[in-house]
Amino acid sequence: MSSIEITKDTYLMWYESMLLMRKFEEKTGQLYGQQKIRGFCHLYIGQEAVLAGAMSVIRHEDSMITAYRDHAHALAKGTSPNAIMAEMYGKATGCSKGKGGSMHMFDKENHFYGGHGIVGGQVPLGAGIAFAEKYKGTDNVNIAYMGDGAVRQGALTETFNMAALWKLPVIFICENNGYAMGTSVERTTAQTDIYKLGLPYGIPSSPVDGMDPVAVHNAMDEAVQRARRGEGPTFLEMRTYRFKGHSMSDPQKYRTKEELESYKAKDPIEITKLAIQKNGYADDKWFEEIEAKVKAQVDEAVKFAEESPWPEASELYTDVYVQDNYPYIRD
Repeated sequence: MSSIEITKDTYLMWYESMLLMRKFEEKTGQLYGQQKIRGFCHLYIGQEAVLAGAMSVIRHEDSMITAYRDHAHALAKGTSPNAIMAEMYGKATGCSKGKGGSMHMFDKENHFYGGHGIVGGQVPLGAGIAFAEKYKGTDNVNIAYMGDGAVRQGALTETFNMAALWKLPVIFICENNGYAMGTSVERTTAQTDIYKLGLPYGIPSSPVDGMDPVAVHNAMDEAVQRARRGEGPTFLEMRTYRFKGHSMSDPQKYRTKEELESYKAKDPIEITKLAIQKNGYADDKWFEEIEAKVKAQVDEAVKFAEESPWPEASELYTDVYVQDNYPYIRD
């Protein structure tokens, strides 16, 4: 059981945060279709419980890092919807000044360190952030998210070994949505119980129902408490499912409609709504108010992005080197 009680407020927070993620991503998909958003774009629809359950456990000072399916992670960590949408538009007011786009969100103030396009590249970086926290003597932890495709990168095993050896305060989370880009886990890995990859390194590892924020909350609380006590990393395999394709260009021919519908029946937002109604935590008026609030936030984010300026051409040369006035060849 969790040391952090799950209360009425927890359920209400889960519902509102997941609804914001869902509606924001649905609008993102629409805008991509209108070519307002360009480049690659990976939606998080269906996986919201993985973040909601974590956010009811971690503190603001705890850091987070993930791969390129990162819009919802930034929202969960506290980045403004306006700044995220502007970033996807490529505008100067975006959280990465319009230079990162969909795959490279960054928010230092909220301890969100990306958004990384290299598969598995964020895993050793997460351990590095955790090392920095341990070096500074804090009890902050890092949450390093990855997809099921990333666990077959060599950097994972190297990082697991170092994190276990040095007892780093990092929680590795595999968001196993079953297909990496478009090939099932069963066809790409000899060990389909992905959580077992952490066991040879002495890392406490377990599977978690990633469609249930309660299960995520409880597993995350145990992992976070271990890390804060200086007992080292944990590896959690969040078994979840994305309702959309890997990216906006994915035809999704690798799965059946029946399989997709079976997972939609486990929609974490609807499950949480039913729990709130069953426990009498909120009435229909509250749900209507939250729907209206979230819609207004998303509409405001789009308006902000539309009205924001493009970056100046000079921004091409900033945020690349620490050195001021780096001697670029500009001719």
